[in-house]
Amino acid sequence: MPRESQIQEQGWSLTELLIVLAIMSIMAVLAGPSYRTWAARVQARSATVEIASELRLARQLAMARRERLRVIFDREGRTITLRRADAEGILHVYHYADKGLEVEEPTAGPELLFHPSGRSVTPTTIRVRDSQGRETTFTVSITGRVSVS
Repeated sequence: MPRESQIQEQGWSLTELLIVLAIMSIMAVLAGPSYRTWAARVQARSATVEIASELRLARQLAMARRERLRVIFDREGRTITLRRADAEGILHVYHYADKGLEVEEPTAGPELLFHPSGRSVTPTTIRVRDSQGRETTFTVSITGRVSVS
């Protein structure tokens, strides 16, 4: 028969549970702003990759369809529209209004034009700023290549 000194209690006391909950609450409060900053950064990075993909898509479609394509930056509507240059028809619209980005007007103006060869009519630079003020720059060369820096 075991003695009382040999019997071990199992479980946690209410005080121990409250201390653990208090520590977890403090950690959650401290981690909250970091998480929001991280989430905003990830969303902005994703949107900048999508914008670069839109520009590359325009170039590829111009070559594949053997026609001139326009990329129109609408800063008020916060969209990037891909249209046929010589005929009616919208091919694609990218909405970035809910992405937390500010896209400046391209240095060559609000419209880019890609030839069937994949070349751009004029080289241009586009700056994109996220909600934390970080800036990404897209460059479209005269050859039509899109680079991100």
